[in-house]
Amino acid sequence: MPFTPIHMGSGILIKAILQGSFSLMVFGWAQIIMDIQPLFVILTGEGHLHGFSHTYMGSSLLAIVAALSGKYLSEFGLILIGVAKKDNPIKIAWRVTFISAFIGTFSHVFLDSIMHSDVEPFFPFFLENHMLGILTINQLHQWCLYSGLVGVALYYLTQWHIKKDKYH
Repeated sequence: MPFTPIHMGSGILIKAILQGSFSLMVFGWAQIIMDIQPLFVILTGEGHLHGFSHTYMGSSLLAIVAALSGKYLSEFGLILIGVAKKDNPIKIAWRVTFISAFIGTFSHVFLDSIMHSDVEPFFPFFLENHMLGILTINQLHQWCLYSGLVGVALYYLTQWHIKKDKYH
């Protein structure tokens, strides 16, 4: 993807399906961490654009970093945006944190494998990228956009249904 935010469409859909068993904030943090290496390469001109970070092995290590740092950043972020109160914070379970981080980094590699010819997702075991081109870039972007829109609708529909049942 050209920009990390476009990866969020899939995350929004996953949040709608998994609800409280998934942290969209940790997922988003994992997206940012994944694109630090490409950003560094773009800024310096040094290195492999989608190098080790865009392999499943590298993304596994980055998922651990994203989980360990993302739990606390996300809990603080929920206070900053007013979803939680300082005296009544929302705690994200470690299980949810790690699931969200791994889904974030693995989905990032998967989506980038479809559009970037320099991604070697199974490095060092295989150098081939069999995902490249299974969708056009336009189709991939549409998937990300539409999955996000469906996710938003599904999330709010589910929340509405839960609240309706709670009061009846």
